[in-house]
Amino acid sequence: MTANDVSTSTDHGTVLTGTEAHIEATEKYAAHNYHPLPVVLSEGDGAWVVDVDGKRYLDCLAGYSALNFGHSNQRLVAVAREQLGHLTLTSRAFFNDKLSGFAVALARLTGKDMILPMNSGAEAVETAIKVSRKWGYEVKGVPAGQATIITMEGNFHGRTTTIVSFSDDEVATSGYAPFTTGFRRVKYGDIASVAAAIDDTTVAVLFEPIQGEGGVVMPPEGFLTELRALCTERNVLMVADEIQSGLARSGRTFACDHEDVVPDIYVMGKALGGGIYPVSAIAANHDVMDVITPGSHGSTFGGNPLAAAIGTEVVAMLEEGTFQARSTEIGALLEAGFRPLVGRGLSDVRVRGAWAGIDIDPTLMSGRQMSEALMARGILAKDTHGSTVRFAPPLVASDEDIAGLVAAVAEILAG
Repeated sequence: MTANDVSTSTDHGTVLTGTEAHIEATEKYAAHNYHPLPVVLSEGDGAWVVDVDGKRYLDCLAGYSALNFGHSNQRLVAVAREQLGHLTLTSRAFFNDKLSGFAVALARLTGKDMILPMNSGAEAVETAIKVSRKWGYEVKGVPAGQATIITMEGNFHGRTTTIVSFSDDEVATSGYAPFTTGFRRVKYGDIASVAAAIDDTTVAVLFEPIQGEGGVVMPPEGFLTELRALCTERNVLMVADEIQSGLARSGRTFACDHEDVVPDIYVMGKALGGGIYPVSAIAANHDVMDVITPGSHGSTFGGNPLAAAIGTEVVAMLEEGTFQARSTEIGALLEAGFRPLVGRGLSDVRVRGAWAGIDIDPTLMSGRQMSEALMARGILAKDTHGSTVRFAPPLVASDEDIAGLVAAVAEILAG
């Protein structure tokens, strides 16, 4: 068969065969809200994936850090299969026998009193916004309808209408006005800007400890510590979006751990479902979470038995510490490999754990061109913002895998 072959099954409808056929059908029948690389993946194991034509690739995106534990992780797949045979959904109209264990485990991992489970990362961010506002009115005493939340320039927290209301990404915002009010955006990592923006209406500061979508951008050292002190002093909630940066990606369980900082609200997603199922949650203490009462927030699928079973196993894996340690080791390899390329095709390199952002000399190529060149060499990565490419390999990637990535980047830059 050629790449354009299409076969038909009388039992299951049209079956597509080959890369071009899959891409053509997807582009015709699925909305064009993404601009993917021209590869059609069909299998995954560990750090590697296989396309429909049988070619293997090293996955250096890992589902935007949703696949921290690798594709088809045996422990997580086993738990999912077991739960699939018992119970997958009850809605929260009833208790289920898996949510209790998940709540206990995630509260223990975060050191918080309670969790509120949802599904997608954007839902978790929306939940944190709602909790922060309700806390502001009921606990802090902000006048009704006046609550404000401080956000950061360059942020990425999702794509709902409320979330894009405080984005400065023109692609994410164009055509979606009018926007939700109540947000003040300040310079990322600038504690003076945060302090100047706080007033009596401020209920929270929402931030990413590391801005993944921005290209693994980190604030100045000490910023998280200063932000924690400022939020405490001004009676403002510190809300850390750890959806991408958390759960071992940065070399610690949470990126905030690098400065031994504990936010008032953790926002989690992506890797919390192990790349198998959408699982997200926020975690906070009673003084914050108790503003949520029956009927004031909810989700049909949030906290369902399948999600809870997978999430519980994810927590168990994280509590062993091996993934955090491996992330640190991968980070050392990425730093050692990419740093010498600065001035030789790269203008900057940022590494924190198994997460790296490289800025390519724009006179050489764009980030998209680098990603395409890597794909041709059997490596999948994703560009962001012009000539920046970020790498987030699964934490099960081997030393040889990382060496191959670094060598491929160097070879491409050398022309």
